[in-house]
Amino acid sequence: MLTIKRLDINDARALIAGARVRADEIGVPMCIAITDEGGNLIAFERMDGGKVTSSTIAIDKSFTASAAKKATHEYGASSQPGAPAYGISAAIGGRLMVVGGGLPVIVDGEVVGGIGVSSGTPGQDQDVAQAGIDAFLKQVS
Repeated sequence: MLTIKRLDINDARALIAGARVRADEIGVPMCIAITDEGGNLIAFERMDGGKVTSSTIAIDKSFTASAAKKATHEYGASSQPGAPAYGISAAIGGRLMVVGGGLPVIVDGEVVGGIGVSSGTPGQDQDVAQAGIDAFLKQVS
């Protein structure tokens, strides 16, 4: 039998709140998705002005980060032509994201969920996702 640690709704709200603060600071309204350790959606928010097309992207970034237990930008580097994971972005019906902005949420060395952010550049998305994680980890420590 397994004992599984996973994010709950209050954790998801804390992650979104931390990400929102950073999105407001940089002036880019974002779509923010939180998934549990298996990639199942817990919470989602599209800030006023967040791109409608970014809703699905944010959810899939979070899915990738939590279910594959790897940051999406890491897949980006390893999925280029000639790299070991070339073509992986077509896996799982195209849900596997290879663009920055999806990060696993790690507590005590275990992936407990993921955060996916979209609407800015990949660097902005990743920055906002990291801010969400940083705010959350301050609350759990």
